[in-house]
Amino acid sequence: MKLHEYQSKDVLARFGVPVPGGDVADNPTDAQIIADRFGGKVVVKAQVLMGGRGKAGGVKLFDDAADAAAFTGELIGKKLVSIQNPQGMVVEKVLVGELIDIAEEYYLSVLLDRAAAKLLVMISAKGGMDIEEVAENEPDAIVRLHVDPAWGLADFELRSAIREAGIPKVAQSQMVSMIKGLVRAYLDTDADLIEINPCALTPEGKLIAADAKVSIDENAMFRHPEYKSTADDGAEDPIEAEAARRGIAYVRLGGDIGVIGNGAGLVMCSMDEINAAGGKAANFLDVGGGAQAERVQQCVELILMDPNVKGLLINIFGGITRCDEVARGILAAFDVLEIRIPVVARIEGTAAEEGRALLEGSKLHPAETMQEAAKTIVELAYA
Repeated sequence: MKLHEYQSKDVLARFGVPVPGGDVADNPTDAQIIADRFGGKVVVKAQVLMGGRGKAGGVKLFDDAADAAAFTGELIGKKLVSIQNPQGMVVEKVLVGELIDIAEEYYLSVLLDRAAAKLLVMISAKGGMDIEEVAENEPDAIVRLHVDPAWGLADFELRSAIREAGIPKVAQSQMVSMIKGLVRAYLDTDADLIEINPCALTPEGKLIAADAKVSIDENAMFRHPEYKSTADDGAEDPIEAEAARRGIAYVRLGGDIGVIGNGAGLVMCSMDEINAAGGKAANFLDVGGGAQAERVQQCVELILMDPNVKGLLINIFGGITRCDEVARGILAAFDVLEIRIPVVARIEGTAAEEGRALLEGSKLHPAETMQEAAKTIVELAYA
C-alpha cells in the first residue's frame, strides 16, 4: 500500500532522515500560509498516487507565495492524466514544500530480496532518473548490499558500498546515517519498499531526501490504522481504489474479458482458460466465500467500470458460496445496470440447480464447464 509523498517524508523524518520543510494543504489559503514560511520559494506537488504527475502538470516551482496559492486552487479538484495512469486521478491535496538547491542527485532504496530472504540496500550515484533504465543500461552503476538479519549493517560495509557507488566523500558519512535510518524505518513500519530519488546533495554539502516513496505491506495494515484512509484511496487505478473501498479483491490487468470467480485459484484458472481460448483477461476479481447477492452485484458494477471490457465470464464453484445467491446477484445487476456486453456463467456446487433455474430466460449465456465458458465468452466478445 503506497503512501503519499508527504506521508513518506513524515515517516523518514521520524527516523532521522533529513527531508525538506513543507506541509500539506487542500485549499489556496493554507497553501499561501505554508509558502510564506519559506519566503515563497516552494514547490507545489499534487498528492496523487500515480506516476508521471509532473508531466501531467501536477508539479510546479514558485518564487512567490501568492502564485503558489493560485496554482493550488487550480489543482484541487482537477483530474490529472498521465501515460502511466490514463484513467486519471483527482487531486484532493497538495504538498507545499521548501525549494532546495541541488548540486548532485543520488538514488537510495531498501526492499526485500525474496531470493536471498534478506533486505537489500541499493545505492547509485545516478539518481534523479529512471532507475530501471540505469539498471538495464549501466548495471554497474547500482551497488547492492544485503542486510544480515542477525547482525544488521556495519559501518565499514556501508562505507565500502557507498564508495563503490561513486558517492563523493562530502556525502559519505551522511549517507551512512541516512541508510541506517531507512532500514530502521523499513522494519518499524512493515514496509515492502522505501525509495529516495533523488537523494540530493546541496551546494552546501548537505544530504537530503528530496523525494520519497514508502510502500507498506498490506498484510500489516492492522498495525498501522493511521494509514487506513490512504489504503482506501491508495490504488493508482481508480477501479482498484473503488474495489478497496468495497473490500473486494480486484486487480486490473489491461485485457478486455472481465472475470469474476470465487477463490483466487479458480479466478486464475479462468484467466488461463480465457488466454487459451484466444482472449485476454481484463482483471482478477475474487468475489470471496459466502458471497451474497448484493456483493455479486457490486462485483459486476466494478467490471463494467472498465470501458475496455467486451465480455464478462462468471465462474462460480459453490462450497460456502451458494449458487442461488450468486444467481440473484447477477439478476439484480441486470435489473439495475445497463449491461450491453455478453455475459457467460458457469455455476457448479452448492445450490447450483436452483441457481441455474433462476437464470433461465435471462440474457446470460450458460456454460457447463470452465473451458466451454471461456471459449464462449471469447467468441461472443470478439464477434
